[in-house]
Amino acid sequence: MCDVLLPWAHGTVVLATRYPSYYDYNVVRVEDEPPLSAGELAAYADEALAAVSHRRLDFDVPAAGEAARAELVALGWRATRLLWMRHEPAAAGSAGGQARDAPAIRLEEVPYDAVLELRLTWHAEEFGATTADELEHYRTADREVAISRGARVFAVREGDRPVAFAQLERLGSAAEVSQVYVHPDHRGRGLGTALTQAAIAAAGDVGDLWITADDEDRAKDLYARLGFRPAWTSMEFLLVS
Repeated sequence: MCDVLLPWAHGTVVLATRYPSYYDYNVVRVEDEPPLSAGELAAYADEALAAVSHRRLDFDVPAAGEAARAELVALGWRATRLLWMRHEPAAAGSAGGQARDAPAIRLEEVPYDAVLELRLTWHAEEFGATTADELEHYRTADREVAISRGARVFAVREGDRPVAFAQLERLGSAAEVSQVYVHPDHRGRGLGTALTQAAIAAAGDVGDLWITADDEDRAKDLYARLGFRPAWTSMEFLLVS
C-alpha cells in the first residue's frame, strides 16, 4: 500500500500517498534507540509527515518508545503498546485452561459496508467524535484497502442492526484478524470470542495467522486462549489534529 520509503538517521519514513488519511501507512518508523528527545522526535514527525493531517511515530524497540512516552503524552500524543500475536493451533486453550466453546451465537458473513456504523462507533470510542473526513475515509480509503486484501467480515446482528464484527484480511500466504469489535452495550456475552473463532476458521490452513492487541488491555488474554502467542511488541504514538 505504501509507495514512498525514505530512510532517515534512525529508521524509515513510510508514506502511502494514495491514502493520506490512513494512520498505519503514513508513519515515521523509529528502528533503533535514537539519542533524541521526545520533542525532537515530534519535530521530525512534523517535517516528515507534513503532507498528511496526522502525526505517527512507531518504535520497533519498546524501550525507546517508553523512554519518550511521558513527554509525548504530555504533548497530546496517544500511546499504544502493541502486542503482535501469531496463531499456533496446538496452543489453543493452554493459557488458563481450555478455551470455552462460544455460546450459541448466530454469526453471518456480511459485506464491508454492512458494519460501517460499527466502524464509526469504534473510531469514536478510540479517538473521539467522528468527523466528516473520517466517515469519508471509511467509505473510500479503508474500504478500498480492505477489499484489495480480500477482507471477509463476520457480524452478529440484533434485529437488523450489527452489534459486533470481526474482519479477516489475507496477503499472500499470511492472514490477519485485523479487527474485532463489540458495541459497548453488547459486551460480556461472548461475541468477541465467537467472532474471533469464526475468523480463525475462515483463515483455514493459511501459513501465518496474526492478530494484534493492546499490550495493556485484556483482549490479549482472550486471544491467548484461542491459540495466539506473543511474537513481538512495538510502541505506537499518534497525534490527530
